[in-house]
Amino acid sequence: MAETAQHGSDVAAAPFRKVRLGKPDLDVEHRADGAIVIRPRAPLDDYPARLTDRLHDWAERTPDNILFAARDGNGAWRTISYAQALDTARRIGQALLARNLSAERPVVILSGNDLEHAMIGLACLYAGIAYAPVSPAYSLVSTDFGKLRQIFALLTPGLVFASDGKVFGKALAAAVPADAEIVVTRHPPAERRAMLFSDLAATVAGPAIEEANRRVGPDTVAKFLFTSGSTGLPKGVINTQRMLCANQVMIRSALAYFQDEPPVTVDWAPWHHTAGGNHDVGLVLYNGGTFYIDEGKPLPGAIEATVRNLKDVAPTWYFNVPKGFEALLPFFRSDAQLRQNFFSRLKVLWFAGAALSKPVFDEMQDLALRTCGERILFLTGFGATETAPCALVRTEDTTNPSNMGLPVPGMTLKLVPVDGKLEARVKGPNVTPGYWRAPDLTAQAFDAEGYYRLGDAMKFEDPQRPDRGLLFDGRVAEDFKLSTGTWVSVGPLRARIIDFFAPYVRDVVIAGQDRNEIGALVFPALDACRTLAPDLPAAADADAILSDARVRAEFARRLRAFGKTGTGSSNRLCRLVLMAEPPSLDAGEMTDKGSINQRAVLFRREASVQTLYADPPPASVLVHDERS
Repeated sequence: MAETAQHGSDVAAAPFRKVRLGKPDLDVEHRADGAIVIRPRAPLDDYPARLTDRLHDWAERTPDNILFAARDGNGAWRTISYAQALDTARRIGQALLARNLSAERPVVILSGNDLEHAMIGLACLYAGIAYAPVSPAYSLVSTDFGKLRQIFALLTPGLVFASDGKVFGKALAAAVPADAEIVVTRHPPAERRAMLFSDLAATVAGPAIEEANRRVGPDTVAKFLFTSGSTGLPKGVINTQRMLCANQVMIRSALAYFQDEPPVTVDWAPWHHTAGGNHDVGLVLYNGGTFYIDEGKPLPGAIEATVRNLKDVAPTWYFNVPKGFEALLPFFRSDAQLRQNFFSRLKVLWFAGAALSKPVFDEMQDLALRTCGERILFLTGFGATETAPCALVRTEDTTNPSNMGLPVPGMTLKLVPVDGKLEARVKGPNVTPGYWRAPDLTAQAFDAEGYYRLGDAMKFEDPQRPDRGLLFDGRVAEDFKLSTGTWVSVGPLRARIIDFFAPYVRDVVIAGQDRNEIGALVFPALDACRTLAPDLPAAADADAILSDARVRAEFARRLRAFGKTGTGSSNRLCRLVLMAEPPSLDAGEMTDKGSINQRAVLFRREASVQTLYADPPPASVLVHDERS
């Protein structure tokens, strides 16, 4: 133990690789009503009217530099230079203009990250035609295409693109409106007439596309991104050119080294999410960098593709979600060549999307130190689809990986007391004007001063030192009161339960509103649970696994142990039930990102909640009596 402690202190004392970053300098206003308003003193630098102005700049200054790269079917890298990207964007943009497309008749992209997706997106931005990248899960995982139909009804698209007409054939046949043109890269569907991407890109660019580009301004709708609210129904978040351009200047004010050296990244984050499509693609395009499209995913059997790419390409900025970093650790431990290449040019590690565990945080620092003799700053930020997404950034080291940092220049953060917490609200040029064709939702999203309500609670890491940064304190809308009037903070409790029951739990929904005690609907990780009963038949289904006495005994043991960690009724789990049916995408219980929708699950599974609190509890419910 002493040796481990000594090693930990050695890591903490080791130097960081030098990197130029912005430094927080704040005005903090405490209002009489308890609200706290935080403003960076530094003004936001100027930003262009159009994101593609930066494509013009780099195509002139570094025409042969690679903008995008992706592996082809044989594993070789296909590349698109800045000059080629500008030419292709003009060509496709000309073709789109001829189809009378607009925000009222936008382009919808059904498939994931690839070079064709990138070029259609750039063409839309160049021509001033709105586009909407949509989660492939709505086409490939969904069985009823309900969300896809809702999106099409809201957007009334004029053109729909999919990479493969065969793979997306069912969705194209079932959901695409009859008056929308279909474009595919390969395998045109048999049921509908479709155009090939190559024919679209062969269009000759003329003066019309340049005139259209000149008309694009800060208020032009650039894209629609979809996010699900408490109902689970997709909402179309309007993203304007102003939002995208202002946000990139905000990002590079924090990650100032992008101004000195164009970033190189290997990235899998899906472009239908704001983190991947706005933040990550944008920071490369805006700063003249190179984006290697990673076909891997942070999942068993898919992370190997990421490892292969990181052996080829040495990033200078690297993003992943916490599960992605966790999945990479075994490969970093065992492969010195992979470690050497990965850390050779890296200036910043970046995580987002969920809380990062302290062990993963610490081991990444340890691996960097052992590989290159320096630590690499492990940073993060906070934002939303409605903020394009960057709103807060942490640019300094911390012992708490959940520290999200502080507002970037151009952003104003207001913390408003709500039911014992501080609800975060923001204002800035990167904030959406609202939701497409949903004035009621738009009105509800903003307060009387025009601040966008994030719906998240935050608290200072050190109330006496606001410059130390802010911690995420749960979703305000998820929290509830027990019958005693005690508030339950769902987000932190849910994270504690998942961590304590690892590796046997995939997700948890917290119940107990107006009840005497906290209960949970537990979605187990079936593969891990099966290891507790290795002699079960290979064909055993979820019910058979979860009813096995050994599995139930382990959950009961952990429930008792977890109960002893509670400090009061607000954080003591007293009962749980194991759910054999996983959360449903079609029913809105989970998002396409795989995150749980607490309210939707509790609503759809009201019968399970009633069972959870039945008196006496049935055998299916595991109960911890705090007196035992």
